[in-house]
Amino acid sequence: MKSGRTLPSGVVSSHSVFGAPCWVSLTARDLRATEDFYQAVLGWEWNPVRLGDQFRIAEAGGVPVAGIAGVASMWQVAVAWTPYFAVSSADRAVARSQERGGTTAVGPIAFPPGRAALLADRDGAVFGIWEGALVAGWEHWRRAAPAFVRLHTRDAFDAAMFYGEVLEWATGQPGACEVQYDGSEVVLRSDGDAVARINSGALGAAPDPTLRPHWQVHFAVSDVAACVKSARANGGAVLRYEPGSAEAVLADPDGARFTVNSRSRH
Repeated sequence: MKSGRTLPSGVVSSHSVFGAPCWVSLTARDLRATEDFYQAVLGWEWNPVRLGDQFRIAEAGGVPVAGIAGVASMWQVAVAWTPYFAVSSADRAVARSQERGGTTAVGPIAFPPGRAALLADRDGAVFGIWEGALVAGWEHWRRAAPAFVRLHTRDAFDAAMFYGEVLEWATGQPGACEVQYDGSEVVLRSDGDAVARINSGALGAAPDPTLRPHWQVHFAVSDVAACVKSARANGGAVLRYEPGSAEAVLADPDGARFTVNSRSRH
């Protein structure tokens, strides 16, 4: 995979791969239990960050792969995984989202070495945007962390139009993502790799949160069955899994949902 234009320090900028997923973050209630769970299930190690003692960076093989914030109770926000997309301008992306019926929860605010905002699309699915240097370099993060992110939404094609205009997909500019339509699914590609998928079928007012429009993070793992076993043994839940399957939907002890996929499939 190409890593795009690099900065003098060797760090990739959001200007080089704009529109692509570039980070994932989890809001949690119990930070220690969250650390123990993901270390057991995904093998992550943890490092503190300058934002405070309720924030951690997860690493896989020495590469930063995710952010964890133990602030769900304090800030009265949902426990959930959220994908962040690289943008060339956080201000422009927020303005485009608002013009097209999206909402802004937070930001843009400064998080050196960049700026971030937390948004929701017009169907209520929450996502983030990031402008600035990418943690660990985009290529390294992609290889160490998620397989892809998937949006479950009411209308995949309508959602693709919204995100395409907000995140500048399919503009033909250097670094822009490509959009492909595969039956009822929309596939987002960056340098040839599938980095996001959009599927129809979610219901806007469904009482079950898994049926509402939402982004689901898929992590690539070497052994799906081992992750399932470890999730059960460490206070999590298995929401969907067939023995021998290359995919499982899990929930951590706080209830945050995520998917593990066999690395061999990607």
